[in-house]
Amino acid sequence: MLDTATYTPRLKELYDTTIRAALKEEFGYKNAMQTPALEKIVLNIGCGRAAVKDSKKAKSAVEDLTLIAGQQAVMTIAKNSIAGFRVREGMPMGAKVTLRGARMYEFMDRLITIAMPRIRDFRGVSGKSFDGRGNYAMGLKEHIVFPEIDFDKVDENWGMDIVIATTAKTDAEAKSLLKAFNMPFNS
Repeated sequence: MLDTATYTPRLKELYDTTIRAALKEEFGYKNAMQTPALEKIVLNIGCGRAAVKDSKKAKSAVEDLTLIAGQQAVMTIAKNSIAGFRVREGMPMGAKVTLRGARMYEFMDRLITIAMPRIRDFRGVSGKSFDGRGNYAMGLKEHIVFPEIDFDKVDENWGMDIVIATTAKTDAEAKSLLKAFNMPFNS
């Protein structure tokens, strides 16, 4: 576990020392508190058909996501029954975790510097996946790109959703913030 009292993540330090001032100058903010910052990162693994056939798959997804995030993940549960998909209300369907503070910056650092370069045929992430309010969403086809996951012990590859919520008011501000963190946009 991280001791946040004495430890400052590398990206948090970078934000405080250089990125905040650069964004303040770029967008002409009068106050440093107006500059956009990372608010939270939400990770989600949906098991889909695998969880319908075997409920242990959702537990496996929770364990893998806990290793990736460095924080306990929670199981997501079906809210409604859908007969066509053989899903019953209350059935475990995946895992999710919300990262804030030091763990958020550590995950962002590992995502950009370690996991993304390990993606096959990687040419950068889309610069158009913003929601209009400064939040960015992306997906990974395989969760095994993270070094915490032992490739030999994985019984199934999961896709993974990553949502980066920022305090930015516009997509342009959020994109500048993420570019300052060296997010590899392809456009």
